[in-house]
Amino acid sequence: MDGQQRYSPQIGLALGSGSARGWSHIGVINALAQMGIEPDIICGCSIGSVVGASYAAGNLAKLEQWVASLTKLDVARLFELDFSLSGFVDTELLRSFLHDYVAEEQLQIDNLAKTFATVSTDLETGREVWFTEGLVNDAVWSSISLPGIFPPVRHRGRWLVDGGLVNPVPVSVCRALGADVVIAVNLNGDIVGKHFYRSPPVESSEENGQQGFAANLSKTFKEYSSALFSSKDNGSKPPGIFEALASSVNITQDRITRSRMAGDPPDIILTPKLSHIGLLEFYRAGEAISEGGACVQRMQSQLQAVLS
Repeated sequence: MDGQQRYSPQIGLALGSGSARGWSHIGVINALAQMGIEPDIICGCSIGSVVGASYAAGNLAKLEQWVASLTKLDVARLFELDFSLSGFVDTELLRSFLHDYVAEEQLQIDNLAKTFATVSTDLETGREVWFTEGLVNDAVWSSISLPGIFPPVRHRGRWLVDGGLVNPVPVSVCRALGADVVIAVNLNGDIVGKHFYRSPPVESSEENGQQGFAANLSKTFKEYSSALFSSKDNGSKPPGIFEALASSVNITQDRITRSRMAGDPPDIILTPKLSHIGLLEFYRAGEAISEGGACVQRMQSQLQAVLS
């Protein structure tokens, strides 16, 4: 009608934590775009902050091309076996990755085309820390610092670690920044217990010499823990270090996600089926991206109903 303006709700997209499963966020964003859905507000936690920042900075296509080319060896090169460090990631390679595929080194959050925020955790107090201003890559780095894998980040007198410890799917941040409708991507919906008894694939002798930190460290701890704790009575063996770590992270993420979304539910929950992808299997991006798109397709009617 003349003199009336059609109301357009502010759409928020909450991209959850989930380590290697997080490449599915790329598929989600691409599938939403094909439906004509472009979020106005992007809030990311951990790997969700990486994909969200790349999208907000206009680099998502470049990021997708790079992650699709990753191999096991490429992923292994990101890690180094040095127990004097607070984490095992090669920080120089990480810095280069953020600059090349996420955002330019000096790009500020205020200069992004979309409202953007990330979530981190204050290591001393356990409080939730939101990054809504400052350098984009500082916000991302602080959000992805999973203890034991990435070193904590020092920022304004605080040590910050992965935001998944307090708010794995930042629906509340989207609401606080003005979202009328929130689409949440939960990567932790079907993962508890899925990796606990998982055995690593058998590699050839040539591959064993090249696969780097992740497999070698896992093998070392498996052998050590088995020697100490295996039972001759029933032949049972304890899980390897990465199986125990993955399961612990999965349980924590799942329980916190359930609690937070019960108190502040999104309008739409997208839950890609990704339990077959392990914590550090970043080289399986093709599978994750494909399932992210498929998840949106499964929820197409609900998305259209809510957004209409």
